[in-house]
Amino acid sequence: MFAAYAARIDREQPLNGLELGERPAPGARPGWTTVNVKAASLNHHDLWSLRGVGLGEEALPMILGCDAAGTDEDGNEVVLHSVIGQSGHGVGPDEPRSILTERYQGTFAEQVTVPAWNVLPKPKELSFAEAACLPTAWLTAYRMLFTNAGVRPGDSVLVQGAGGGVATAAIVLGAAAGLRVFATSRSEDKRKRALELGAEAALPTGERLPERVDAVIETVGAATWSHSVKSLRPGGTLVISGATSGFNPERTELNRIFFLELKVVGSTMGSKDELASLLNFCAAKGVRPVIDTTLPLDRAREGFAKLAEGEMFGKVVLTV
Repeated sequence: MFAAYAARIDREQPLNGLELGERPAPGARPGWTTVNVKAASLNHHDLWSLRGVGLGEEALPMILGCDAAGTDEDGNEVVLHSVIGQSGHGVGPDEPRSILTERYQGTFAEQVTVPAWNVLPKPKELSFAEAACLPTAWLTAYRMLFTNAGVRPGDSVLVQGAGGGVATAAIVLGAAAGLRVFATSRSEDKRKRALELGAEAALPTGERLPERVDAVIETVGAATWSHSVKSLRPGGTLVISGATSGFNPERTELNRIFFLELKVVGSTMGSKDELASLLNFCAAKGVRPVIDTTLPLDRAREGFAKLAEGEMFGKVVLTV
């Protein structure tokens, strides 16, 4: 079957390790099921995998891709939950949870096999491309906002780095849930898009907000960390799920964190139940993932290049 896969690890030039071509179709596994992929979306996790983060040389070649929507063995339209082993279904009793492609072949292919527990019904209101955007970036944003930040309608939230998959999801979901959303970006075009998606205000990166916020959604990391901490009201919560600009900020702002009794919460992915709630929320309220580009699988390299350059607003989707 045709697939996009990591053939080599290159920490400096990750796209050098990306290959497109034939790979073996998935075999049968007890407790697992095969899904015919209709659409899959890219995440920064895929770039990090090409750099060798969470993916060792011994696991190569590895078909990339965490997210997908397609049809199951009975023809039902389904969405995949990307965390393998979260429930213990389909894996050994001592195996820790992992994100698809850290141990098992991924979704940038004609077929993928996952534990049967990891398959959810796709709402008829969502297209395959829209549904394929949800299991990683949108689920991460959903958990950051509603589980880990604990915000409620009327609360204020700062979303750093408008345009990225998680950040865009947080803007849309936050606005739909009645939050007051502030967003930042270095790009004027991306700030305009953030306003169109429901942000109350969109400012240049690092610019002082009109007021301090209840929570910050942080995925940028080092470049925005200090601004995120300074933007919180006393007792506010900073939720971080990524660090695309680096892991070591120049200033940690520890004095502000303890003096203002701020909370810093790490967040990774989400549960199957949270994904089910997210799917229902999108279907019921007309919320739709923002898709920047849709490409056929054989043009996956173009999609990876857009992701690496940060030249997108929303998700890049590959269709099969």
